[in-house]
This record gives sequence, structure tokens and C-alpha cells, in this order.
Amino acid sequence: MDELPRIPKCMSTQHPDNVHVPFFAESSELGGEDEVREAYYVYSHLSCREQMWDCEGKEVDNFVVKKLLTTYSPFFSEKKLGRDIFLTLRVPNPQVEKAEAKIVLETLESIPRSFDSAKLFYKEDIAPIFEVILPMTDSHTAIDNIYQYYSDFVIGKQYKRLGGRDTTIADWIGTFGPRHINVIPLFEDQKSMLGAHTTVRRYLLDKQLPYQRVFLARSDPAMNYGLVSAVLLNKIALFNLNALQERTGTPLFPIIGVGSAPFRGNLRPDTVDRVSAEYPSAHTFTIQSAFKYDYPLDAVQTAVRQLEQREVVAPAAIDEKRCCEIIERYTQAYINELLPLTDIVNRVAAYIPGRRKRKLHIGLFGYTRSTGGVTLPRAITFTAAMYSIGVPPEILGLSALDRDDLAFVRKVYVNFDRDLLDAIRYMNPDSPFLSSSMKEAAERICGDEVHDVHRQVTNSILQSLHDNRNKDLQPMILQAANIRKFLG
Repeated sequence: MDELPRIPKCMSTQHPDNVHVPFFAESSELGGEDEVREAYYVYSHLSCREQMWDCEGKEVDNFVVKKLLTTYSPFFSEKKLGRDIFLTLRVPNPQVEKAEAKIVLETLESIPRSFDSAKLFYKEDIAPIFEVILPMTDSHTAIDNIYQYYSDFVIGKQYKRLGGRDTTIADWIGTFGPRHINVIPLFEDQKSMLGAHTTVRRYLLDKQLPYQRVFLARSDPAMNYGLVSAVLLNKIALFNLNALQERTGTPLFPIIGVGSAPFRGNLRPDTVDRVSAEYPSAHTFTIQSAFKYDYPLDAVQTAVRQLEQREVVAPAAIDEKRCCEIIERYTQAYINELLPLTDIVNRVAAYIPGRRKRKLHIGLFGYTRSTGGVTLPRAITFTAAMYSIGVPPEILGLSALDRDDLAFVRKVYVNFDRDLLDAIRYMNPDSPFLSSSMKEAAERICGDEVHDVHRQVTNSILQSLHDNRNKDLQPMILQAANIRKFLG
């Protein structure tokens, strides 16, 4: 891409954190054709200009561009895919997801075919897909491998000659485009987030790119290190990326992956201003399924408009050393309070309803090696299970914060108290899984005002668990989630 596109400030994703099923879905679990309809709905009804298309954990639909252009041709004749609105692929990380490694190759090979479909439709060269997201990035070579493979082997093979003759592959089946793709690294763990600026700087060294997007996770860091650590890690990464942009002159456009639960970002249609103020230098925010489907359409449309119209500004300076010192102590307390809950969380997780017809991204509890191989469900299911037993995960680890820590955290994490209040209202003070240290810390910081109806529902869930009446669990889990307006 030679010219800078108008990069969206709002990216729709396929994260399955919704309670309600969208009207266009054929079942409660969205499948491949539902997700094609979802992309059109996001563009046409919500005016969200970017849809992330997940190629992990499901059969790759290499014809999504063709399906969109042919099924909804009047819309896409007016709004050009790749110029006005965008489809961004998320591929597996071949260094981590060995069983799905070759899906990366299939996905990259599909990009020129999508280019051909768009060329036939628009009668001009428009790349409908030109960016891919690489999850669990931990080095510049991981990003570069994707970039170089596409250039050298997907595009480069068109110049190869067949059978020693003069005929090239391009002569035989036509030229390939686009010539290059942009690779968006997604940083998800503590080490990679703290070093994100270094990784990006090294990746950019031998390239003349007009810009670079950088994706920062918010859910998995919360899952692995707790709420406060997740926010501080994102703040550090955003500050360092802004400094890198100023040093190099290459425009950087950070994306932050936030969900509706406070634990996973607390981005809802009614909190757009709050979350924008929390991460003022983030260019793009994700809107996940609960945001899209658990609120009235007009509220969602207004919120998307707010996200697109907001001003992006430089982040505040941050004391990285002090943050890391707090992260270390807080994370250890979070883990210590979480470990006794792993059995009940895994038990309840089995009854959290699925919302997508595929497995979730690969992922283990981040401290498996230091905790004897403990495995927990992914962040959405984990969060749903914790809320269902009356223990919001946001309160874990708070016991490690003293008065000075709290003063510092409140200065850096501007929505700290409001996010905790949003979570603690769904705490059940009578839950047998709520330790005295968790309860005391939560009440010391934010009080104990709870949602009575949610408390009653979680009491029923807890009684059913006690009595082994498992068949009753899922309806009550959904009832509690409906009150919160997010599953997990």
C-alpha cells in the first residue's frame, strides 16, 4: 500500500461474549454463513468500517470476499471493500499453534484470489484484504516471516517459469496482487507487551512502510496477571509505542482489544467516553459481540459513531519501574487467590453456552509451569464462570495493594474505581468461593453495594452446584449474564 488509508477507529471482532443471539443467526452458535452476514450487518447497520475475520480454530472460508460482493452487491458497489471498509484476517501463529500452522499458508494464498474477485466486481485494482493479524507475537522475525512469505512465495511465484520454458505462472493464470501485505503484531503476554516497541522497531528497520498498526491484548493479560496488571501493561506499551513513533517518524496506530466485562476492558455502548479517556493514544478499539448484540441498536450505532469521531492524543507519561513493581506483587496475589478456584471454574465452564461454531483460540493459564500445570478456560468462559459463582475476577489480587499502591494506581488507571464498582455490584458476599481477603479488599476500596437480583440468581447457581443439579445451571447462567449485559 503506497497511500495511507483512513484507518478505522472501531474494529468489530468475533469474540463470543454475547448473551443474546443476533437476529440473522440460524442458531445460538454462529457458523460460517452467519459470520458472512455478520460482517455485512456490521458495515451496513452499525457503520463500523472494519471486521476482523478469524481464521483460527475453524475451517477457513477463503471465499468470504466473493460471498460479500455477490450477496450484497448494491451495498458494496457504494462502499468499496479495501478502500471505504475493511476486512482484516487473523491468522494462527505457526510458531505456537503447530496443528494449524499450514492454515497460515492457505489464508495468505487466498488473498490474491480475493483481489481477483474484487477486480472483477469493481473494474479496478482494489485490494479487499491487505492486512493480517498475527496473535501471540513475541519477536520481529515472527512478523517478518508472514510478510516475507507473502512477498516471496505467494506473490513471487508468479515469476517462476514452467518446465524450463518462457511461460511464467503469471502468463499462465494471471498476475497476483496485492504486491505486499501489512502484518499487525498482536502482543498478549507480559514480556512481549513490555518489549512491543523494541519488536516493532526492529521489524521496521529494513522496510519503508508508510505506517504500522500494533495490536495490544487486554483480555489475556487480565486472565494471566489480573485486572490491574493488564491495564498497567497496556499503559506502558502504549507510552513506549508513542515514543517510538516520535523517534522514527513512522506513524503507529495502536489497536486495543477490549470486551464488555470490566475484567476484559469495560467497553460498552455507555462507556465509550470513559474507555477513550483511559487509553487516549489507542487509535482503534475492538467492539465484541456483547457490545453489538446485548444493547439496543440505536445505542450501538451512537457508540460506534463516538468511537470513530473521537480525537486520538498522546498518552500521559508513566513510571514503568513503579508499575512493574506493583505488577509483580499484585500478580502473585492474583494467582494465589485464583488457584483454589480452578476446580469450580472448570466445572462451571462446562455449562457456559457457546456462541461460535468453532473452538476458541489456543490458550492456557499463563503461569502453568509455575503452578503445577493448572489449565483454565479462555478469558470469556473464565470470566463468565467467575461471575456465575458470585466472584467477579476483578477483585482478585486487590489484597496486595496498600495505600501508596492504590494512590499510584488511581493516578495511572483513571477508571479504576468506576470499573471496580461496575464489577463489585455483581459480587455475592455469601458465595463460599469468596475468600475473606477478597471480600475485605473489595469492600475497603469500593464498598459492598450489590445487585440484589443478580445475587439471588447466583445463590440459585451455587445451590444447584451444591446439589449437583447440573441441568439447571445453563439457564441460570444466562439469566445472570442477561442482567450484566455480557456473558463473560
